[in-house]
Amino acid sequence: MRYGFHMSTRGATAHPDAILKVARACERCGFDYFGVNDHVVVCETIDSPYPYTEDGSWAGAIEGTCLETLTTLGFIAAATERIRLLTSVMVIPHRPAVLTAKTLATLDVLCAGRLTVGVGVGWMREEMAALGAPPYEQRGRASDEYIEAYRTLWREDVARYDGDYVRFAGVISRPKPVQVPGPPIWIGGEGPAARRRVARFGDGWYPVGRNPRHRLDTAARFAAALGDVTRRLEEAGRDPATLDTALFVPWARLDEPLPESGRRAAFTGPAAALREDIAAYEEAGLRVLVPNLETPTAAGTVERIEAFADAVGIG
Repeated sequence: MRYGFHMSTRGATAHPDAILKVARACERCGFDYFGVNDHVVVCETIDSPYPYTEDGSWAGAIEGTCLETLTTLGFIAAATERIRLLTSVMVIPHRPAVLTAKTLATLDVLCAGRLTVGVGVGWMREEMAALGAPPYEQRGRASDEYIEAYRTLWREDVARYDGDYVRFAGVISRPKPVQVPGPPIWIGGEGPAARRRVARFGDGWYPVGRNPRHRLDTAARFAAALGDVTRRLEEAGRDPATLDTALFVPWARLDEPLPESGRRAAFTGPAAALREDIAAYEEAGLRVLVPNLETPTAAGTVERIEAFADAVGIG
């Protein structure tokens, strides 16, 4: 199993010194990925339901702070040497396709090929409207074109793309990414549309385990969902063995055995229980585990990073 850290860029991790402490702690402790989530603006009124809570509420609405993801990853790139940088996840319609392809290629050059691009189509209608994104109802189809456009610009010396949402011709975009043919793209999302997108475009699948409509909170549920993804890959003529698999676990708590439907929730409780859960998910096909290790302070977050690494034997 490989391990990642997910940073929300608000609260304790909205300050440069804190970001450096946390990122360097992850690298020192042997984590494989450092992820940064993506919001550009927070609107005063948000009616869009958040997909990962039962009531649709989003905790980030009360604060409004959010560092820009790609800029933040550039900052982290300069302060680290080994750990891979992960957009966790970048909302595709937030940024114009050609500019984003260039920014991601630049990041890959500056971090010497350590970039992994986690992507999703987004959930907040109000934020997309403020950013001038394609119409909310069309964000899935637009996102598919954006991914194709990224890869066209990364691959072709003189690029051309003619879609409904992205159009360009005679475009030279250099330097190319260090990774050939480009940084790996992990598709976020849990439902059928996301799984179809994985089969078409994904180098990896990166869902969240806490979507009430598509729960992946047991190894059996994850195995069943991955089986569906595998079937879709095979139907698309792709080898499932080439797909990376990752899971963000927002509820992870070392030494806190959280109850879930009369049982201990996976990835909570004592170290021995966590190791059993990790083994079960690994058997189910998971390759990268991203637990939530953030606390209200940078020092507390570093403590959780160190404790988790020690408990599961990272490094």
